This record gives sequence, structure tokens and C-alpha cells, in this order.
Amino acid sequence: MLVEPIKYDRHAKRRMKEREVTEDETETAIKNPDSNEPSIKGRTNAFKFLNGRYLRVTYKEENNHILVITVTIKKKPFKGGYNEDRI
Repeated sequence: MLVEPIKYDRHAKRRMKEREVTEDETETAIKNPDSNEPSIKGRTNAFKFLNGRYLRVTYKEENNHILVITVTIKKKPFKGGYNEDRI
């Protein structure tokens, strides 16, 4: 389980505000994802079904913290991002 402090890139903060995603929801997706997959540039995508919507949180583990790059939401699952048995 990840215990490093979580910081937010300016882009992530903007997207969270636009998409009405809270820091609590973002942290839940990172700490307790339905699934994870590697992304570009050493990043990770964390997928979580929360509050009736599907979240994808893209983050990178840095030296002493986790940096959230962006947050995306959908009403339907992201392709390949969810294990159907867990939903």
C-alpha cells in the first residue's frame, strides 16, 4: 500500500475541478484501485469505480511523494482498465 504524501500537478488540479473529482476520491483510486496499468514515462494509471462513475488517475511515484498528473472520468469503464470480476 502506498503511504507517500500525494501532490497534485497544476494540470491535475484543473481537471479535478472541471470534472468535480475530490482529493479524497483521487487518493482512494491511488491507494485502493480496482486495477492498475503502466502508462508512458514511468507513470501508472489507477482505475476505480466510485460514486457511480469510473475514474482513471494517472500518477508517478517520485523520490518522496506521489505526483498526480491527471484525472479522467467516464460513465462507462475504460477499455482494458477494469477487471470485470471486481465491479
